[in-house]
Amino acid sequence: MDDEPLNEKTDLTLGFLKKQELYGMSVGDLEERIEALKAEVARCEDALKDRGDTRSEAEKLFKF
Repeated sequence: MDDEPLNEKTDLTLGFLKKQELYGMSVGDLEERIEALKAEVARCEDALKDRGDTRSEAEKLFKF
């Protein structure tokens, strides 16, 4: 039987990732984790760039 309450969602945040023990992971698992984290960083950077582009376009629109 699970110790986790039924209504509580699994924590998939960076806080959870930081708590995971890395020493017991295989080299392949660590390399896969690194690639997944790099892909997430790239996705976040793209989102920031898109927001920056949107902001500069909005500023141009309302500039007198």
